[in-house]
Amino acid sequence: MWPHQRIWLGAAVLPLAFLMLRDAPVRFISSAPAAPVHERAPGVPQPTIVTRADWHADEGMVREHAVYTGAVRAVFIHHTGESNAYDCADVPQMLRAVEEAHIKGNGWDDIGYNFLVDRCGTIYEGRAGGITRPVRGAHTTGFNADSVGIAVLGNYGRGTKVPRALVRALAEVAAWKLRPGSDPRGTVRLVSTNDASRYRKGEAAVLHVISGHRDAYQTNCPGEALYAALPEIRDEAAALRQARTGTADAESPRGPERDGRSPDGPEPGGGSGRSGVPGGGGDGAPSLLRVSH
Repeated sequence: MWPHQRIWLGAAVLPLAFLMLRDAPVRFISSAPAAPVHERAPGVPQPTIVTRADWHADEGMVREHAVYTGAVRAVFIHHTGESNAYDCADVPQMLRAVEEAHIKGNGWDDIGYNFLVDRCGTIYEGRAGGITRPVRGAHTTGFNADSVGIAVLGNYGRGTKVPRALVRALAEVAAWKLRPGSDPRGTVRLVSTNDASRYRKGEAAVLHVISGHRDAYQTNCPGEALYAALPEIRDEAAALRQARTGTADAESPRGPERDGRSPDGPEPGGGSGRSGVPGGGGDGAPSLLRVSH
């Protein structure tokens, strides 16, 4: 989450078919499944994901090609901090505002999050590079390597109801993206790459495999209500993995260096490693979106 900025939806004229979908999940047309990624839990299905092409990401705005890291060992949950009163049909337009804010406002290479989820439970592709691949994002300062950042559109502060569909969507992405052997209910040892995090550069941190942004960075993100829902998300992700694989996962111990790589790599997204609430505007959005699943 980024404080002191806001998403402003542009006053574009939307097609009639789009306007008829007010406050409902975006409809979609299924496309063929994408190729599997290496080092992902076998048998865990890819959830339905609205692609960048179909929320009309501005690929011409992206500054650099994607950077890839090791298989996903941790998931960081965020919220964007905006009002929850949006119509889910408006989300593609909101995502273009996030993209513009991250690239033009924060100076990053692309949108920081790997995935975003709306309050209706629809999952969207975030940073470019391939949803089945371990794309390095710019979501959690010091811990962007070997991790996935998922942002929930809205504000989930104290007393806010967390929709059931949202919990399910977060669990599905986590269960699918985590590498074999990662227990969603367990912990993982990661090494900070940035002094701006809660841990000095080079310092090892033991974090939940599914953590909130606040666990690694000085912030209230993902809000008290969503943070309180993390145990439920962990349990559901673990159940999804066990139901599909028939075995319980367990993270094997690892030291500060993994696979011969130094833990002290640069932060992506223009090197800032910053985080913030998206702002900017967007043009209209179609009502029918193809998805990858």
